[in-house]
Amino acid sequence: MTPDELTHDNIRLVAERLRGHIRHTPALEVAGADFGLHDMRLLFKLEYLQHGGSFKARGAFTHMLTRHVPAAGVVAASGGNHGVAVAFAAMRLGVRATIFVPSVCSPAKLDQIKRYGADVRIAGDRYADALAASQAWQADSDALAIHAFDQVETLLGQATVALELEAQAPELDAVLVAVGGGGLIGGMAAWYQSRTPLIGVEPEDAPTLTLALQAGHPVDAPAGGVAADSLAPNQVGALMFPLARKHIEKTVLVSDDAIKHAQQTLWQVLRVVVEPGGAAAFAALQSGRFAVGPGSRIGVLLCGANTDAVRFSA
Repeated sequence: MTPDELTHDNIRLVAERLRGHIRHTPALEVAGADFGLHDMRLLFKLEYLQHGGSFKARGAFTHMLTRHVPAAGVVAASGGNHGVAVAFAAMRLGVRATIFVPSVCSPAKLDQIKRYGADVRIAGDRYADALAASQAWQADSDALAIHAFDQVETLLGQATVALELEAQAPELDAVLVAVGGGGLIGGMAAWYQSRTPLIGVEPEDAPTLTLALQAGHPVDAPAGGVAADSLAPNQVGALMFPLARKHIEKTVLVSDDAIKHAQQTLWQVLRVVVEPGGAAAFAALQSGRFAVGPGSRIGVLLCGANTDAVRFSA
């Protein structure tokens, strides 16, 4: 597929192909006052309830349902969530999966990848290291490579989040989305096409899209912080960047402390447990980094919950 195929018609076709393979995740509307954010309504898209604990199952299934999968199976590099999603989709479809992860991959995500039956290989300290190792292995194996964010099929799959959300809440004043490599917000930009303002939220220690927009093209960025296993590639994807320049309203940066506070608040108020990357979008509101006018109705994507931060007693 080519970038020209990131159309509404193709997103709808992919949504149909995904029917029965992914969950149509709910949206929950609450008063901002519940969080001390007065004069606004919040519409949480509960995408952490997706198979594999994040939105990434959409892209993973899209690849395997629309492309030929060779006998060698599929290979992916991931900070964690993409690997979980590819492993889950491969398990459901009876496909072999080899997943390369960096050492920063959280134990919760690593355990989940293994539970789904994938062959897991740890390579380097950051996502870029795992990606390089996966590419070298793919060249020898002829397995189907499934990129976490920089392939058209990935973007088309993630775009179905926006298709669902717009049907659930057609009148939003803005939608806040956490950004790592940009596959999610890029796909959503392809669907919304500026009809609803999209706000990219990044950790201060991993400002990949912010720096790219400042430079006019993807550039290397720091890759640290509490959400490094999900929101810290070296660069945003080349395929999503034109969509970002055209259809993303702005980006905002949030601190690690703000992300942790957002995680705690979501648990205290909604009894929702999300990983750091999944809380980043809400952190932008709670910390005041993204301010809205009175009476606003704001969409907030809770995109992932692969964490063992909450432990239950017997």
